[in-house]
Amino acid sequence: MTKPRDIRAAILSAVTERGEGKTVCPSEIARRLGGSDEKVWRLLMAPIRRAAVDLALSGEVRILRKGRAVDPRDFKGIYRLAPVSDDAGAGNSASVLPVSQ
Repeated sequence: MTKPRDIRAAILSAVTERGEGKTVCPSEIARRLGGSDEKVWRLLMAPIRRAAVDLALSGEVRILRKGRAVDPRDFKGIYRLAPVSDDAGAGNSASVLPVSQ
């Protein structure tokens, strides 16, 4: 079983490796942790989402939907992860949490 700290580390590593101006699909992280067997990595998608929300709330990553930053407490559907310093989604809705929160 994959531990929450391992999921957090995998998210931070993937976002850092991808670099500025790029995003990471959560399924990439799931495959990195669970391997190529879809039955295994799909089970990691919900824990990855929870960890991504926690990381976004603590200001360590940004959650993007359709290329725009979203409020990590209130988003639905497909999303991608980006570094905090990434300008993607800048100037979006006021509902997006500032990095300082």
